[in-house]
Amino acid sequence: MSIWFALFMCTGAIMADEMVMDDFADADGISRVGTQWQGFTDRVMGGNSDISAGLRKEEAFYLRMEGEVSLENNGGFIQVRLPLAPGNEKLNASRYSGIKVRYRTFRSGKYYLHLRTLQTRLPWAHFAAALLESSEWSEARIPWGSFESQLTLLRRPNTSSLTSIALVAAKQEFTAGIDIEYISLY
Repeated sequence: MSIWFALFMCTGAIMADEMVMDDFADADGISRVGTQWQGFTDRVMGGNSDISAGLRKEEAFYLRMEGEVSLENNGGFIQVRLPLAPGNEKLNASRYSGIKVRYRTFRSGKYYLHLRTLQTRLPWAHFAAALLESSEWSEARIPWGSFESQLTLLRRPNTSSLTSIALVAAKQEFTAGIDIEYISLY
């Protein structure tokens, strides 16, 4: 699963003003930015949620995340997270306007993209933007201004120091199911 900055339009054509972080074209698990997706749940803090994540293939490879989101023991999330630079370094995305993602949900629930920066050092601090449910493959463009501060005093993400992006199912008890075909900066 790779994430570099390649560029896609709805037609799949490469555009020079976008950077693909991952399009799952290489089934080796390494993103275009040279890092691997990591799965996490609220179990890291005592919760009871369960996750299953991995590559699947139809016409193209995509990442599937599914699992049980439980609110027991102050829990309530599952996520797949992509570090945006090897060695926990930062990615300067300030020349881009936001995140573009092609996804589909196959189970009803609350889904989000989370951003972390060098300034969100505490494990619970992040910036979040909701994804709408869509049973068909859909493309969303989420501008930086749509990411809301969560458990941090910062108002907006510092896009010159991004450290990770995550696909998250959270905030309600449900059986989660979401696929992602690509994610890029636009």
